[in-house]
Amino acid sequence: MVHQSFDQDIDFFARKCIWVNGPVIVGAGPSGLAVADCIASLWQKRTYDRLKLHLPKQFCQLPNFPFPKDFPEYPTKNQFINYLESYAQHFDISPNFNETVQSAKYDETFGHWRVKTSISTSDSNPSAFAEVEYICRWLVVATGENSEKIVPEFEGLEEFKGNVVHACDYKSGLAYRGKQVLVVGCGNSGMEVSLDLCNHNASPSMVVRGSVHVLPREIFGKSTFELAVLLMKWLPLWLADKILLMLTWLLFGNLQKYGLKRPSLGPLELKNISGKTPVLDIGALKKIRSGEIKVVPGISRFSHDRVKLVDGQILEIDSVVLATGYRSNVPSWLKENEFFSREGIPKNAFPNGWKGNAGLYAVGFTRRGLSGASLDAIGVSQDISKSWKEETKQKRKSVAARHRRCISHF
Repeated sequence: MVHQSFDQDIDFFARKCIWVNGPVIVGAGPSGLAVADCIASLWQKRTYDRLKLHLPKQFCQLPNFPFPKDFPEYPTKNQFINYLESYAQHFDISPNFNETVQSAKYDETFGHWRVKTSISTSDSNPSAFAEVEYICRWLVVATGENSEKIVPEFEGLEEFKGNVVHACDYKSGLAYRGKQVLVVGCGNSGMEVSLDLCNHNASPSMVVRGSVHVLPREIFGKSTFELAVLLMKWLPLWLADKILLMLTWLLFGNLQKYGLKRPSLGPLELKNISGKTPVLDIGALKKIRSGEIKVVPGISRFSHDRVKLVDGQILEIDSVVLATGYRSNVPSWLKENEFFSREGIPKNAFPNGWKGNAGLYAVGFTRRGLSGASLDAIGVSQDISKSWKEETKQKRKSVAARHRRCISHF
């Protein structure tokens, strides 16, 4: 959590109260840093070793701080973490680590937000913590769309005797050498985990329940994302989709024969409506074609050393990697139901989803990656700055008026 410009501490019974003379920013990942345990904990603790940015670096940089020129077009995981740490250092941002937000609620009586947190006070005793309450005029929700992992329920999974991990806990295929691994999910994480397993001589089977768009990361040497942005600038969405799919067909051919059925909506329209990101292929498709990555349908049930699929197939497996995605954790702590949906996403679509009522803001929920978060951050910071100046100006006028009344009275 990041907060700015607090100027007084007040001990109030057992809880420490802190008045924040500025915004409280919940989140210390890219979205939180752009507005104002560790920096970017999702990237540092919940990503696999081989991870790189899937988009060119110019589409992933934060406001007023470009990537170093010597970084490659697609920076590695460690390079991106170093970039974020340099960003925080450059702008003198010092997040409060190991502090968990329990609740945030707007106090209509006083016209301020009350943000309650808990801070761990002992590394050896997890139950030892202190409570803190921040009182602020502005609250910026910057925890992002991927705050907590999604772990679906599968029949019989508790009977399975092998290793089961979520993709956030997967680091490398080295530990799976020679193993039969079921990868549940066919998004970018599922594809890349399956590729990494292949590269470490494991045998992955990837579960594809529905349809998925698989696009090349680059088309004729140009970033597919960059090409999509250019097409959307000049053409209607449906036509941009048709061009992308035509080019993909020329490069990949018919993917349905490999078990990869395309959705009825185009990749850009589907992303715009549902937030579902198309897969940008970095080598998994070649392994699928060769049979090194086996594509299988949905899961019926698990047993102690195998899984039964919906088409009746039975696979003997040693391990399971759940590449089943993440979701927002906002509904668990923000006591507000007008701005955010039940899924923890702003109800208003991009580009109007960053500002709520009573000084509430959101950064990083655009479903447009870091470029969308940067646009949000700029809008939020400018709006708070404008509000700050207006309120300060009004207070000065009020003080001046009181002085004039006093002089005329006496």
